[in-house]
Amino acid sequence: QVQLVESGGGLVQAGGSLRLSCAASGGTFSTYNMGWFRQAPGKDREFVGFISRSGVSRNLAISVKGRFTISRDNAKNTAYLQMNSLKPEDTAVYYCAAQTATMEYDSWGQGTQVTVSS
Repeated sequence: QVQLVESGGGLVQAGGSLRLSCAASGGTFSTYNMGWFRQAPGKDREFVGFISRSGVSRNLAISVKGRFTISRDNAKNTAYLQMNSLKPEDTAVYYCAAQTATMEYDSWGQGTQVTVSS
């Protein structure tokens, strides 16, 4: 079973940047498609971005497109979410997840808090 640990969250002013990392262990990271999700207080979890196992295929939610970038380093067993031009509405707990066996996200990290002040 793969373990995922997010890091890099914190408090930032609007317009600032953060880079989230998702470190994987206990599995074969290079074979997993990875996703990023977020959940704001009182709201449902929402999709943020996807990156295929090779990194060739990527997509981002419309709400973050042009501001966020998703990437991965298979040699380091780590996925990244670069967040620029942050807005207060980006405030949420951010989670990474892996598709390890099927097209379902079956492994999740514990989340990292991102707070954007206005």
